[in-house]
Amino acid sequence: MKYIDEFRDGEVAKTLALKIARLAQPERSYSFMEFCGGHTHAISRYGLSDLLPPNVRMVHGPGCPVCVLPIGRIDMAIDLALKQGVILCTYGDTLRVPASEGLSLMKAKARGGDIRMVYSTLDALQIARDNPEREVVFFAIGFETTTPPTALAILQAHQEQLSNFSVLCCHVLTPAAISQILESPEVRQWGTVPIDGFIGPAHVSTVIGSRPYEFFAEEYRKPVVIAGFEPLDVMQAILMLVKQVNEGRAEVENEFARAVSRDGNQKAQDRVAEVFELRREFEWRGLAVVPYSALMIREKYGSFDAERRFKMDYQSVPDNKACECGAILRGVKRPQDCKIFGTVCTPENPVGSCMVSSEGACAAHYSYGRYKDMTP
Repeated sequence: MKYIDEFRDGEVAKTLALKIARLAQPERSYSFMEFCGGHTHAISRYGLSDLLPPNVRMVHGPGCPVCVLPIGRIDMAIDLALKQGVILCTYGDTLRVPASEGLSLMKAKARGGDIRMVYSTLDALQIARDNPEREVVFFAIGFETTTPPTALAILQAHQEQLSNFSVLCCHVLTPAAISQILESPEVRQWGTVPIDGFIGPAHVSTVIGSRPYEFFAEEYRKPVVIAGFEPLDVMQAILMLVKQVNEGRAEVENEFARAVSRDGNQKAQDRVAEVFELRREFEWRGLAVVPYSALMIREKYGSFDAERRFKMDYQSVPDNKACECGAILRGVKRPQDCKIFGTVCTPENPVGSCMVSSEGACAAHYSYGRYKDMTP
């Protein structure tokens, strides 16, 4: 298949659904976590859960970079804009994530902060060139997909000796988060959730390849199928996972071979390794502090590290008590289990981070699934 419509063919989806139903053994249940927010969005948008038999359940994982960004990191960005007077540049989804004291970057902008939405790191570099008298900070978030552009921006700034540019680095790593989920399945606060396998991220895997997931399959005996974002990609991945579980296999399979190789993009990995090193620990929203799960800027490029330049210390901030994002990010609860879902918390007025981005589990269910919850 070469064109996008072929990956959305309803008849093929029905055929895959029948195959899944035939393969799924009625005496057992299957729970698969889709790690990537893009998959969560596709599952909700195309109603894929409705095509699955009752004993095959999809669990929404922490794969939306906005959703796992803790409040304390947003507070740091707001502090830079309001107290340090910098020009703060960031991607659009980050602007509405709730922070402390009822603030967000959008509200901080309304209070006078010079906060600008950019589409790429190149935009942030250009703003720094255009404003040599001002400090310009790029608020960098995201998984392995958005890390290479940040590395390139720092390398470019280093080459140009752009002394008024720096990066507030909040890039996180997918494999570490999967480890955290597998090693800490029991959470006293939220309970437990069984996971029989993972749908591996698509965009992230184009960068890091499929090789990093082989550890999970071997060590934890959990199958992983890397899948694209189209509905037939996801359905095919579920079929492959059910087959693996039935056969007692735990392997990494690549449904998204048209874009993902075993070793990924080596050039991108080299640039990231040149600029970044592992952080000893990093707090994720919903997963608490995860060791070696994020990146920091190497000493060689330390002059471009906003945390060092502005001598900033991270302060952890608890989430809103009414919000269930923590449990939803672990797959323990569904969006509709949250008492404020769709009432106090909506995409127009997000209380939790899962409602901010279209890739968040709550926002996806609000847009495509909430009417199913209503009793006729």
